[in-house]
Amino acid sequence: MENIKIFTKDELNKITGNNSEVLGKGGFGKVYKGTLEDNTMVAVKESIEINEAQKEDFTNEVIIQSQMIHVNIIKLLGCCLEVDVPMLVYEFAANGNLQDILHGYGSHRLTISLDLRLDIAIGSAEGLRYMHSYAKRTIRHGDIKPANILLDDKLIPKISDFGASKLLTVDKDYTMFPAGSMGYIDPVFYRTGHLTKKSDIYSFGVVQLEIISRKPIIYGDNLSLIIEFLKAYKLENSGRAIFDKEIMTEESIYILEEIGRMAMECLKENVEERPDMNEVAERLVILRRARNR
Repeated sequence: MENIKIFTKDELNKITGNNSEVLGKGGFGKVYKGTLEDNTMVAVKESIEINEAQKEDFTNEVIIQSQMIHVNIIKLLGCCLEVDVPMLVYEFAANGNLQDILHGYGSHRLTISLDLRLDIAIGSAEGLRYMHSYAKRTIRHGDIKPANILLDDKLIPKISDFGASKLLTVDKDYTMFPAGSMGYIDPVFYRTGHLTKKSDIYSFGVVQLEIISRKPIIYGDNLSLIIEFLKAYKLENSGRAIFDKEIMTEESIYILEEIGRMAMECLKENVEERPDMNEVAERLVILRRARNR
C-alpha cells in the first residue's frame, strides 16, 4: 500500500468537480474524470454499491494493483475509504478502451494500421507476461477483453480492471470462483473454476482475433467470431475471409495468418497445448520486427 495515496472525500470531490464528468459506466458502477492539483488527469472509479463480495473485490484490486508497476498495466494512484462506497483513483487513459476503438462508431472509429494493432497486441501481452511471472506470487487477471485494455494519449495499451483477479501463491494454481465475461472466459475455467495462466491465454486469444478482424465476438447474423475462425482454418487453412479488409494486403497477409494461427493455439480445448504468455509476447515481437525489415 506504500505505493498509493489515501485521498479524503473532500479531496476527491475537488478532483472530480463533484463527479461532474462521467467517463464510463457499467455493471461495476461509474468512472469519473478528475484533475489533481498538479493538473495531472486521473480516472476515479466508484462502485454502484458495496456488499461483502464487492468489499473483497475492492480489497483484492487495491492489494494487487498497489504492487504492480508496469508500463502496460494501468497505474493505481490512490483510493478513498472515507465514503460509503470506496473509490479508486487511476492514471488517465485518454483514448478510452480497445473495445470502443475497434468496434465503436463516430469519434471512436479510428483507422488502425497493422503496425499499431501489433503494438497494442504486444503491449497487452507484455502486461500479462509481467502479471504471470510476478515475483513470489503469480497474478491471474481473470477478465481479459478489449473493454479492459485501455489506451493512453500515445495509444500505449494498459490492462485494467482487476476486480476479478486473483493473487495466488506459487503452490496454489487455481481458485474456485469462476468469473469473467462470456465469450472471453476459458471453457475449462468455466467448467472447473480453476483459474490458471492458461485461462488468461484463452481470453487473449479471443482479443487477438478481434484485433486482426475488427469484428466483435458476435457479429453479422449472430455469427460467433471464434467458431467462424475455426471453420475458416479447418476448411481453407486461412483466415482471409475474416481478416479486416483495411489491413489485408499481400504484404501483411503472412503476419495476419501467423497471428490467427497463434490465436487458434491459445483457444485450444487442451490447456497443455496452449502457449504461455512468454511465447505469445515473443512471437508477436518477432512479427513486429518483420514489419521493420
